[in-house]
Amino acid sequence: MTDERIDGPDAQEAEGAPSRRRMLMLGAAGASMVVTIRPALAQTATSVLTCAIPVPDPKQRGKWVARDGTLVAPYTRGAFAPPNQPLKGEDVRKAVRQNVPLPGTTRAQTDAYVQYMQRLQNGTSGFTCFVSLKTR
Repeated sequence: MTDERIDGPDAQEAEGAPSRRRMLMLGAAGASMVVTIRPALAQTATSVLTCAIPVPDPKQRGKWVARDGTLVAPYTRGAFAPPNQPLKGEDVRKAVRQNVPLPGTTRAQTDAYVQYMQRLQNGTSGFTCFVSLKTR
């Protein structure tokens, strides 16, 4: 048997230590990941604020929202008619975090709509938007 030794720049790599060239390549790859991820996070933050939540879900169209956030028959005493347009993510975020009424609503309507949104489940229109707003 012969004893093979590796001399030169490949010697360190053969022994398990990364070469200088390898380290530079890894550093360049890491830098490009930072450049790629940062705009994606900014885009995510923007899309969360521009998302919309229909109240109620289109499958439940025509129902009103009771004070506790449940959906009830139209004109039920103490319930609120749904808003004319889906609620904007930015407005919902302010209502939840800063306790500000949704545009064009009373405090009681806002509370009922927020209660409704807190009851949303995966697969329901507006669920992903609302969860994203709560985590941002």
